[in-house]
Formats: sequence, C-alpha cells, structure tokens
Amino acid sequence: MTLTELPANGRFQPSRLRLARELKRMTQTELKGQCGISAASVSQLESGASSPSAETISALSKALETPPEFFFRPVAETHEGFFRSLRRTSVTDRRHARAVAQIAHDLAAEGSSSVLMDLALPAIPVESLTDTDTPIAAAKMVRQAWKVSSGPIANVVELLEEHGIVVLRLSLSTANVDAFSLPFADRPVVVLGSDKNDRARSRFDAAHELGHLVMHGQEIWGTKEVETQAHLFAAEFLMPEAEIRAQLPTWSDWETLFSLKKTWQVSLAALLMRAKTLGQMDGSAYLNSVKAASARGWRRVEPLPLGAPEEPSRSTSLLRDYFAGDSGDWLPAKWFDLVQLSEVD
Repeated sequence: MTLTELPANGRFQPSRLRLARELKRMTQTELKGQCGISAASVSQLESGASSPSAETISALSKALETPPEFFFRPVAETHEGFFRSLRRTSVTDRRHARAVAQIAHDLAAEGSSSVLMDLALPAIPVESLTDTDTPIAAAKMVRQAWKVSSGPIANVVELLEEHGIVVLRLSLSTANVDAFSLPFADRPVVVLGSDKNDRARSRFDAAHELGHLVMHGQEIWGTKEVETQAHLFAAEFLMPEAEIRAQLPTWSDWETLFSLKKTWQVSLAALLMRAKTLGQMDGSAYLNSVKAASARGWRRVEPLPLGAPEEPSRSTSLLRDYFAGDSGDWLPAKWFDLVQLSEVD
C-alpha cells in the first residue's frame, strides 16, 4: 500500500496501533525513536485524540513491520482479560500475551477456517461477588449442556475447542501467569502457559478460565472474588461432588489419593482441597496433609506425573495454516515468531 492507496472507506483504528506495538514488546518511547514522532504523538494516536497522516502511517508500518492495512481493520473490544496475580505480572508480559490472544481471536472471527466449531458457550452469570452457589450450579449445567458423561473429563482442552472456544498454548515468559482468558462475545480465547509441564495444573487452569467465560464474561473482572468463584467452578467441573465425595479419604491416605489423581487427572493439592471443601477432611486433617506433602517437597513437584499437558489442535491449526499460507495480507508472516506459538516445554 502506497501513501496514496490508503483505504478510502476505512478508518484508522487506534487500538490496532497499540496492539502492534505490544505484540512487538515496544514502549511508546521506543516506537517514537524508530519512526521519528514524539512519544506524546504516539499516545495521542493510540487514544484516538489525533489521526495519523499518510506519512506517519508509513513510518509506523515500517517501525512495527506491519502492513498498513492492519491499522484499518475493525477491532472487537473486550476488557483487559482475566489475569491472576496482576501485581506480580509484568505489564509488558501481560500485554504481549493479550495481543497474541487478540490476533488469534481476529483470525478465528473471520470465519474462513473449517477447523473451528460453532460457539456453544452457556452464559450463567453470578448474582454477586459473594455468590458461591452459582459457580457450582454453573459447572453442573455446563457439563449437562455439553453432554459430558459422568466421571473424569478425558480432555478438557479438546472439550473447549469442540464448543467453539479458541485455546492457545504459549510460552508466557513468567511464573506469575499460568493462564488467562479474553471473553470476546463471538470467539472467546483461553491462553494456557507452556512453561510448566504439569498436565493436572493445566487442566485445572483450562476449567478455571472456562468458569470466567461462563459466569463473568465482560461484566466482572480483576477482583479476588471472581478468582475464587472460578476455582469453585473448576473444582466441580473436574470433580463433581456427587461422584467424588465418597471416594475422598478423611486423612492423608496417599495410596488412595495417588489413585484418585491418576483417575481424575487432577493434582494432589486439588484433591486435598476438594476433600476439605466437601467436608470429608476436617480442618486439622487437611492442614496435617498439606504439611506432610510440603515436607516431602510435593507442593513444588508432585509424585506420579500424569504426562504432557493437553494440547489444543483446532486453534493451533488455525494460526499455523494462516501464517503458512497466503490467505490474507493484513498480518506479516514474520509475526508468527512474535506469537511464539509453542508446544509444551
């Protein structure tokens, strides 16, 4: 696209500029240095306070290695996402990961891929931040709506993809981000970290993010209470009370707990918490069990590994196919390296 060939009917999208910058892990000051405009001007362009000239668009395109067309594509908006441990998470890491998820959403929303399923995501909003009943009811309702058979879920990631949710596994470059989700109305995105080779933890993360999408959507985010609610959802979704309660021990019976870990594909920590939450273990027995596990080093690395974490297939194919082909010209092929789509480390 030359300076005289900017879209006649298009409009510069300020958030596209921010998206490209954050995907490149660049600050406004760094972008300023590469394209010859002031940091204040970059800020004004990203906020929509000013519009760029054709010359400025050309400079931005060159600095960000981005086709000019990219800046004119409409943007689906949602909130910053469901991130845990916000205070310990680098803003740069969080925004880069979010930018990758936005790109995945944009490709999925085009509807040109035959690998993605139609979205079928129940909406079951919580009544308040202190509501602890809805998360449990919601988990039961989703299992019923999705026709999940009784017993352990064979593959949580596959289940999400089968119902139209985009799932990515990325190297999130920080121990403080295990997973997050973006509740786009048309194509929600769940991002799981590839940095920890822990199948049980990853399954719980996926169920936790599903809980956010089902219960919180675009209405509530960024509070400790919503994380608690998502944990309650995940526990019931993966370990239904009606099926697991009688199987849980009343004390640290490790042989039984290891067997349950293998059967239900969840961590010892999750099983102990489930036993306490459901009243199988009293507070003293739970605390003693946690201390015993900690003394053995099991809180850091649990025995009986369950194998590699579940891998998304449909969403991965979507991105790989796009960047390997010539299905569009608004994303440069070299951005595939920035996306850092990866297998489990």
